Amino acid sequence: MTDTPLLIVGASVTDEERARLDAAYPSVFVATNADMANLDAATRQGIKAMAYKGHDPLGGDQMDLFENLGVIANFGVGYDAIDVDAATARGIKVTNTPDVLNDDVADLTVGMMLAYARDLVRGDAWVRDGTWASGKALPLNRKMSGASVGIVGMGRIGRDIADRLAAFKMDIHYHARSEKETPNWTYHADVVEMAKAVDWLVIAIVGGESTRNYVSKECIEALGPRGVVVNISRGTTVDESALLDALEQGTIEGAALDVFLGEPKINERFYALKNVHLQPHQGSATVETRRAMAEVQLSNVVAFLEGRDLVTPVN
Repeated sequence: MTDTPLLIVGASVTDEERARLDAAYPSVFVATNADMANLDAATRQGIKAMAYKGHDPLGGDQMDLFENLGVIANFGVGYDAIDVDAATARGIKVTNTPDVLNDDVADLTVGMMLAYARDLVRGDAWVRDGTWASGKALPLNRKMSGASVGIVGMGRIGRDIADRLAAFKMDIHYHARSEKETPNWTYHADVVEMAKAVDWLVIAIVGGESTRNYVSKECIEALGPRGVVVNISRGTTVDESALLDALEQGTIEGAALDVFLGEPKINERFYALKNVHLQPHQGSATVETRRAMAEVQLSNVVAFLEGRDLVTPVN
């Protein structure tokens, strides 16, 4: 057994994030989950906390490599990559980093909607490549203000999105497990019924098996020919095959997406579509928010190793 209590996991861990964790406790780093098994037995026995960053599945088999592991501190509000039930069965606590990323995700949602509605990417290209200067005008596009929008999930992020869209004079509808206290927004117990009532459908629910294909083929079809799907949650929350079919066939108007199945290698059918706005899963990707997320992750590691209550426990 070594005196190294912290395991840092994830190829996307930045030098700054790793240095902050290293400064707090002696640590060892692995880039992938598969690398965990390559650590020697003494090192694995000494690990008590794991700082986890990534979307690769983390299950019981990996947890069993570390007999003294007591906490998995996830970098991100979504923890669907971690088998929480397996962790709970082993007496391992899981934490996440909620709240600090709400603003960035909500901001990006509005930005993607505007970019889709006003064709901002093509507009920028036309200015740069001389198309506009040649006398060609960008086609008239779509007004966003005043339209109807349905929010799938009225948690912290969903509420921040709705608050922003209300400032655009949009007619706010929402679907959640129960009705919330809102400024007279319209609640729908059934997500398909909500889709029938709106033009924009914004997905803001957690990922994982419990929400897989929550926005189903039926829900997508219910949107109709003016419908636009906006997803900033997880690629698993929407039936992606049905969404692609609807986009190709024109049964809905379009989509604005920050998340995908199999990302970053997404379905190549998306590349041929002109009615989509695509982003590289950058919902929380600002310097300020990523630093705040790292600090929350570290605070959970410190709390556990010092025997104090966890800051943001999941289980």
